[in-house]
Amino acid sequence: MNKYEVVYIIDPAVEEDERKALIAKFNDLIANNGGSVDKVEEWGKRRLAYAIDYKTEGYYVLVNFQGEAELPKELERNLQISESVIRYQVIRQIERKVGIKPRAVRPAPVAAPVAEEAPAADAAPAAEAAPAAEEAPAETPAAE
Repeated sequence: MNKYEVVYIIDPAVEEDERKALIAKFNDLIANNGGSVDKVEEWGKRRLAYAIDYKTEGYYVLVNFQGEAELPKELERNLQISESVIRYQVIRQIERKVGIKPRAVRPAPVAAPVAEEAPAADAAPAAEAAPAAEEAPAETPAAE
């Protein structure tokens, strides 16, 4: 069985009782054709991106279901026949397999010992620079 998702827009002029019956009709259609409804989300009345048949609003419904390959064709046929449905879209959900392994978490280094060694490191270069300065003038008079 494949996983599918259908979003359909119902005319906002349809009364609440008729709308609930219409949603139940499409859910029963899925169940009667060998499918199973996983989740139904009623998004409610929303503004359309563009006017459809001079209507600027619609009642959105999202249904996640499972079924055989013939089920979406039958569902689309019934959605197209219904005059209360403005638009619909049925898509097949693709299962993605991720082959990436998570990285190991490395512990952060402790900053306290580094702060103690910093002054000792500054003293060593100053001690090395002083003897080098004394040797340079001694070599220049001998070269003359």
